[in-house]
This record gives sequence, structure tokens and C-alpha cells, in this order.
Amino acid sequence: MSAESTVDQVTPERGAGARRLADRAGKVRELGILLALLLVVGGTALSNPRFVEAQSVRDLLLNASIVALLAVGQTIVVITRNVDLSVGSVLGLAAFLTADTFASNKNLPVVAGVALGVLIGLLCGAANGLVVALGRVPSLVVTLGTLYVFRGLDFALASGEQVNAADLPENLLGLGSGRLLGVPNLVLITLIVVLAAWFSLRSYRSGRELYAMGSNPEAAVLAGIPVRRRTFTAFAVSGAIAGLAGALWAARYGTVDAAAGTGLELQVVAAVVVGGVAIFGGSGTVLGAALGALLLSTIAGSLVVLGVPAFWQQAITGALLLAAISIDRLVALRLAAALRRNDVRGGA
Repeated sequence: MSAESTVDQVTPERGAGARRLADRAGKVRELGILLALLLVVGGTALSNPRFVEAQSVRDLLLNASIVALLAVGQTIVVITRNVDLSVGSVLGLAAFLTADTFASNKNLPVVAGVALGVLIGLLCGAANGLVVALGRVPSLVVTLGTLYVFRGLDFALASGEQVNAADLPENLLGLGSGRLLGVPNLVLITLIVVLAAWFSLRSYRSGRELYAMGSNPEAAVLAGIPVRRRTFTAFAVSGAIAGLAGALWAARYGTVDAAAGTGLELQVVAAVVVGGVAIFGGSGTVLGAALGALLLSTIAGSLVVLGVPAFWQQAITGALLLAAISIDRLVALRLAAALRRNDVRGGA
């Protein structure tokens, strides 16, 4: 048997083994998030049974929906070994422009208004993607800069004004406050986006290539993966989802000013990392990121119910973030060791 054929046989086996190990680790992390979520809900319910009433549960889901939506786009970027710190500013810009457009055109169909928000986000994400992919500038630097650029543009357009709920049409406000079979519309929309992104990343070659880029950028180039195009697409999708989140923000809160979404980018990054997405790329799922957003939102709600000061909410979120990064690093080291053992057995 030739050396080439031996390599051809060993490499697929190693790849399959790596995928199985990564999938198993991901499932363990997601189950851990679910367990933590159950413990938080159960412990709080023992202290205050009203915490698990239907309205309280709906409020928790609503509070997590916007962050979970942004976490989907952030996950797509992070698995490529990049980060998008501009999502909060993109949301704010899209929210204000969407609300302002509806205030000036009350007969505008809801779908058209939401599409406007998505388009604004897409343009912002495409700008990020162009600089990162074509300019080869680190995404941390690029999106930190555009965080301020987009927010400054938002303030310039707002000129100190705000759009009030009384200025918006009922069909838009109904989108933010309405329910379908008792489930809030925003939660349903977030769930649809999460499932669509999960299916795309899992089932399509383009999605699998994003993971390959994050796992080993040099090998991805050698394998013929269009790294620049995929990077650009990841940022464009993240921007479009942030634009959608901005339109939904306007629908939910009604009153929108230039400060909408300020600081959300840190919550989103925390949700993604706590949800088991490797900050160094290559692993994690949008389902885990959405669960991370729900866990952080539930913890915040629980601490309010228990009367814990706001400082401890931030401290606990920071502790969870550090723990998640530490666990991710430990899992990555164990996966690497397991793959080395597989290589030794394969060579033998």
C-alpha cells in the first residue's frame, strides 16, 4: 500500500474522530448550561414561587431574546477566530432609523420596516467584513473602531431627539408585544433564527468551513477554503442579525434614542463564551450561545428577585465568563491530547 493511500485512510478517520470528540464535548457543555439553568430557576423558586409563574417565565424569555439573537451572529463570527464588538452600536443605529422611518411613515408594512433594519445591519456588517477580510486587520481592532463610528453616526442622525412609542404605528408595537399561542413574538423570531443558523452551520459545507477556519486558519487556506469570502460573509450575517435585533428592539420598547443597545456587545460576548463557544474559534454552537444568553438573563432576574445588589450581578457574570474560558481551555487541551493518542494508535 502506498504512503499516499495510507494518509488518505488515516486522515478521514482522524477527522471523524475529532468531530466526534468535539461534538461530545459540546453536548456536555450544553447539558451543563441546562443543569445550571435548572438549579438557578429551582433555587429561586424555592425562595419565591412566583418566579416560575407563566408571566415571569415569559418575561425571562423576552429579556433574553435580543441578547440571544445577537449571540447567533456573534457565534458565527467567533467560530472563525474573530470577534464583532460593534453589534450593540449596529443594533442602536438600526433601532433608531427603523423607529424614525415608522414614525414618518405610519402606513409602512411591518415586514418592510424590519427589512430596513436588516439592510442597515447588513451594510454595517459588510463594512466590518471588508476591512477584516480584505485589509487583513485584526477584527478586535476593526470592530472596536466601528463600535464608536456607528454609535457616533447614530448620535449625529438623532441630533439629541428620540422617537416615542406614541409616534409609532400599532402594527409595529404589536409585533413587540404580541404573542402566538402564548409565546411572545420576539421569542419565536429568535427561536427561528437560532434553529436556522444551527441547521446551516451543521448541514452545509459553507458552515463546516467556518469551523475549519477557526480550528486551523493555515490548513483551511491549504485546503482551498475561500477564507476571505467566508470571513466577509460571517461579518455580514452578524450585522444583518444585529439589524434585525435593532428593528425588534424598536418594536418592543417603542421609545428609542441614540443610546439604544449601549454595552450590549459585552453581554453578547459573555453569552457566547458561557454558552460553550470557543473564544479562539473552531467549536461551539448557536444553541449553546442562546442557552448562555438565557442563563445570564435568568441569573440577573433571579438576583433581582432575591434582592441581591446590582454589583453582584456584574461580578457573577464576570466569574461565569472566566470559568467558561477556563473550562473551554481545559476541554481544548484534552481534545488535543485525545487526538494525539488517536494518531499514535493510527500510526501503530
